[in-house]
Amino acid sequence: MRRTLLILALLLGATPALAQVTPRSIRDCPDCPEMIPLPPGTYTMGVPRGEEEREGVPVDLRGRSEPQRRVTIAAGLAMSRNTVTRAEYAAFVAATGHPTTEGCWAFVNTGTSYEYEERPGLTWRAPGFAQADNHPVVCVSWEDANAYAAWISARAGRAYRLPSEAEWEYAARAGTTTSRYWGEAQVAACEFGNVADLSLAMALNLDRRPQFTFRCNDRHVFTAPVGSFRGNAFGLNDMLGNVWQWTADCLNPTLDGQAGDGAPRVTGDCTSRGMRGGSWSHLPWYVRAGNRARGQAVDRYSFGGFRLVRER
Repeated sequence: MRRTLLILALLLGATPALAQVTPRSIRDCPDCPEMIPLPPGTYTMGVPRGEEEREGVPVDLRGRSEPQRRVTIAAGLAMSRNTVTRAEYAAFVAATGHPTTEGCWAFVNTGTSYEYEERPGLTWRAPGFAQADNHPVVCVSWEDANAYAAWISARAGRAYRLPSEAEWEYAARAGTTTSRYWGEAQVAACEFGNVADLSLAMALNLDRRPQFTFRCNDRHVFTAPVGSFRGNAFGLNDMLGNVWQWTADCLNPTLDGQAGDGAPRVTGDCTSRGMRGGSWSHLPWYVRAGNRARGQAVDRYSFGGFRLVRER
């Protein structure tokens, strides 16, 4: 039966990209993701007044990234340079026998609107479009992502997990305060990420107006190989665009109650979990460092994947 998915948008903010760095990376085991140590620091989580109106966020979805909060991320945390790839996830499935469950939410063009439907035959191996091993794995649930993190933890002898929303946003902003880590201009998006651009609009005959499409061409219709675009100042790739990324947090309607140390929020609606970053198929206002969204923890999305952090 057709269902239409509404991804709730919450929101937060970032500044023009700082000079690109090449930080020391960590790989704890042959199968482990490449990790980048995050510098410690304090930042303002949430979006400033005026950003949502300027970006065209629907009125009924505004205010979810408020009130702004000061959050401190202590030294010692590392985050994966890239989202987990198909090859990395395949190694986990081969080693553990983790089941591949059919059913995945997919982008569909109705000719009049952007919608998402759950399609029963799709899996991470066959998400409805072609992928190579170096593309981000999609059609994986929050529970699948946690199972992968547990396997990597056992392989590495260190604790790996999904990032909290606060950790994710700190890493995405990388010292910036504008809506995206490359600045406010939407036209620059295709230099930094795989977004809903003119290549997608032309391939699927979608609305090309600026509120629906980034006015640039990233040369990819669906997912792109990880690391295809410029990273942010922390050396992290695809923090915005390509795929939404699962976080550890339970869904909360605003930032009221956000811990100052960046810890995951484990109260609220825990059947839903935070997702961050936007994707190859989502409207420009979704693709912002401060935008918050959610997904059902048991659901899978052809525009959703994940990355990990390594505990201190």
